[in-house]
Amino acid sequence: MKYQRLSKEQLEELHVEFINFLATQSITAEEWSDIKVNKPNVAEEELDVFSDLVWEKVLASAKYLEHFSKDQIHLFELEEDQMYLIAVKVNNDAVDLTTKEGYAWLRDNLLNDDVVFYNASKEYSNDRNLDKFKLIQQGANITKGELFHYFEKLMQGNS
Repeated sequence: MKYQRLSKEQLEELHVEFINFLATQSITAEEWSDIKVNKPNVAEEELDVFSDLVWEKVLASAKYLEHFSKDQIHLFELEEDQMYLIAVKVNNDAVDLTTKEGYAWLRDNLLNDDVVFYNASKEYSNDRNLDKFKLIQQGANITKGELFHYFEKLMQGNS
């Protein structure tokens, strides 16, 4: 398995897609029931293959990721050949960006000396989707990129 198996909840949400996946392999509902009972290893393999297919599709279409920690925000724009990073670091131990109050402090104090902006770009390894997946495993979330573009404009205005 390349990524990770989808959770029970995710598999339930993708029930129709999973049925279609089994159908592409000419596996009927009755056969699937039999496989689950009599060949659990095969059932596990099918779930793994399906999970990887879903992850591949999701990762291929992901264009932005965000990761919040206590004192930093990492915003990624995922282009074809490389990823761009905007990082916001708060050098103030009293501020926790993972809370509503901490985020509000940042919003109100963007020009404060305790707020530092960084940007960088990085080429992907030979597996772009795996690079994206690793960021998600570290806590990043797929987004529409509004925050990335907000900070991008802010940084361009200050340069």
